[in-house]
Amino acid sequence: MAQSCRLLDSRLRPVASSHHLAGPNRPTPRRGVDSVQKPEVVAESTGPAPARWIAGFLALSLIWGASFALIKVAVNAEVPPIWVAFWRCLFGALTLAAILAVQRSGLPRDRATWGHALVVALFLNSMPFALLAFGETQVSSVLAGVINATTPLTTLFFVLLLVPQEQLTSRRLVGLFTGFCGVLVVLGIWQGLGDATLTGAAACLGSTLCYGAGFAYTRRFFAGRQGSAVALSTTQLICATAELAIAAPLMAGAPGWPGRPAAASLLALGALGTGVAYILNLRLIREAGPTIASTVTYVIPVWSTLFGTLLLSEPLSWNTAAGAVLVVAGVLLARAPGRPRPSASGTSGPPVASVAEPEGRLRR
Repeated sequence: MAQSCRLLDSRLRPVASSHHLAGPNRPTPRRGVDSVQKPEVVAESTGPAPARWIAGFLALSLIWGASFALIKVAVNAEVPPIWVAFWRCLFGALTLAAILAVQRSGLPRDRATWGHALVVALFLNSMPFALLAFGETQVSSVLAGVINATTPLTTLFFVLLLVPQEQLTSRRLVGLFTGFCGVLVVLGIWQGLGDATLTGAAACLGSTLCYGAGFAYTRRFFAGRQGSAVALSTTQLICATAELAIAAPLMAGAPGWPGRPAAASLLALGALGTGVAYILNLRLIREAGPTIASTVTYVIPVWSTLFGTLLLSEPLSWNTAAGAVLVVAGVLLARAPGRPRPSASGTSGPPVASVAEPEGRLRR
């Protein structure tokens, strides 16, 4: 979760992604007005000392990897998926708003930014968070975590459609095909699929499609808007919370008290997975560079599998592990070869990365 990012050597997530750090269309600050919020420039690291960033790298992957188990705890307590998404966004928004207050920074005021934020929030938070939570009512958190690892591939698909300068190379095509085969192996398609498994897996895949469309839209229309990364991410989560505040009562009625374990899981999912994780992601990009930061995507399925099997006693089949390897291989193949790009990340997560973004920036 996630939410969590990540595309083409830039971390999109999320919110909680760094997709707001810089952009080719970012306006030049005006003296005395915009200069209060200095542009956050992310330069590719030429050789960072691991001691500076390894702790943050592990913490970020752990938080995003744990998001799937936290969602499972909530849905097992019969919290409706749409309310899981709402509490996740609300606690994430409150966390980032507190950070904004400490920084004495404000939210964007122009209508265009808020209009784009509504679209970004819909595709990166509201819909994927609800779909992922619904999916976990039907499938294990282990399976959901592995399927979520395909987000970089769906992101690449939409970027190729929406960003004119991106091209479909033979390497990327092989990567997309390999990742698709990995999903089929994870599902054990040769064994046949029950209705519940098919429905849950489809919902989890639907969340990755939302992330893919959202990250591509973010890169083209939102990442370069005026405002700091934290301010834009907070705006995004506020919009998502408002959207879900309208949808949740209509779809699932009034919320109820789910019990302490589920309530704690929802608080951690929002405050940590969609709030604190953004700060860790931003710091990692600054200290290690976007290329290293994007590799957190490969570690997240490991954590989600460990949490699911060890803490929730979920089964781990051979085809799930083999399919996960194929999915990661597909992501590696689909990654664009090394020209640096502006960072744009969000998250459970998953959001949030290069062609390797997790749940993110508000994915995962």
